[in-house]
Amino acid sequence: MKILISGINGFVGTNLVKSFRDNYTLQGIDIISDVQNGVAAVYSWDNLNHVLEADVIIHLAGKAHDTKNTSAEHEYFDVNVGLTQRIFDYFLSSDASMFIFFSSVKAVADTVEGDELTEEATPSPQTPYGKSKLEAERYILNQPVQGDKRVYILRPCMIHGPGNKGNLNQLYTLVKKGIPYPLGAFENRRSFTSMRNLRRVVEGIIEQDVVPGIYQVADDESLSTNQVIALMAESLKMKEKIWHIPPKVISALAKLGDKLNLTINSEHIKKLTESYVVSNKKIKKALEIGSMPETAKEGMRETLEAFNANS
Repeated sequence: MKILISGINGFVGTNLVKSFRDNYTLQGIDIISDVQNGVAAVYSWDNLNHVLEADVIIHLAGKAHDTKNTSAEHEYFDVNVGLTQRIFDYFLSSDASMFIFFSSVKAVADTVEGDELTEEATPSPQTPYGKSKLEAERYILNQPVQGDKRVYILRPCMIHGPGNKGNLNQLYTLVKKGIPYPLGAFENRRSFTSMRNLRRVVEGIIEQDVVPGIYQVADDESLSTNQVIALMAESLKMKEKIWHIPPKVISALAKLGDKLNLTINSEHIKKLTESYVVSNKKIKKALEIGSMPETAKEGMRETLEAFNANS
């Protein structure tokens, strides 16, 4: 089977290549022309029509959420919507039979109301990132699809694994330096997506007869930030340092960070302290599996081992 992956040299793309290169013929599209081991060729977006025939297209390329809020809103739409339009139009005119689009749970909600987020929730994104992902989804859903072509929209929550970048890395750096985590007073639960569980979902869609549609992707269990801190300390063979500073004090410091444009700001604090639990029941039912290959803690430990190896 021949697979074309956009954003192939990014975080998720690189991990998928390592898993898929022994079983599939891989090609890529990226702004970075590097060709990884096991990839036949990488094309620029301007050379999209030069891509050799593919059976499956996995669209990963996009602009990630900027927690510092330094990106203009149109940048998200130019990339997340513009590139999706280009590659989906290519898919419709090609012989490829399957299209898998990586959207995000943030296309639905920035804050989860109730116990968990499900696919039945009415989308109401509040950030340019979430709004652009939702518009990309709507473009796909509004195009007529002919013949036996199948289209899947995946909405993963925070993905982590080897090569991970973002808030998880920042938290890990603080723990490694022995800096106490000051937000222990917040009781939260968050869903994550380990790379191994993500691979299982993508492989299942490719290999099994899965009904086309929108699916959320997450580990089976949620973790609190305090649990993540403890796992980080465990991986470093350190004792976790967690302070329980009153939430009112933290809120005042976050507002100061907003004014001074610091990394520690209201949005960053919210991400670390809010609960955001995502249901994965629909995708597991579609794949006919009772549970994901690994637990949330196992997946987090694998990521932290990769952090340690590269530090």
